[in-house]
Amino acid sequence: MGLFDNFKAKLSPARDKVSGLAQQHGDKIQHGLDKAAKAVDERTKGKYSDRIQTGTGKAKDAMDRLAHKDDTGSGDGPGTPPPAS
Repeated sequence: MGLFDNFKAKLSPARDKVSGLAQQHGDKIQHGLDKAAKAVDERTKGKYSDRIQTGTGKAKDAMDRLAHKDDTGSGDGPGTPPPAS
């Protein structure tokens, strides 16, 4: 067993706990990300709006992956069927 395998084994319980918290509080986390993005955008007077939006989107995607939303089908990630018409 290599160093990386030991590291992964030790982090697994922490990842599970963080994943559970992300599932429970996903709405609050996303609201906080939006609020922080808005505050930064206002402080920079819109100069970095595109970068702020990109970063916020990436953070939300990472949070969704961490919460395993794509595994349950409730996310809009790959493998999610299109809505019925």
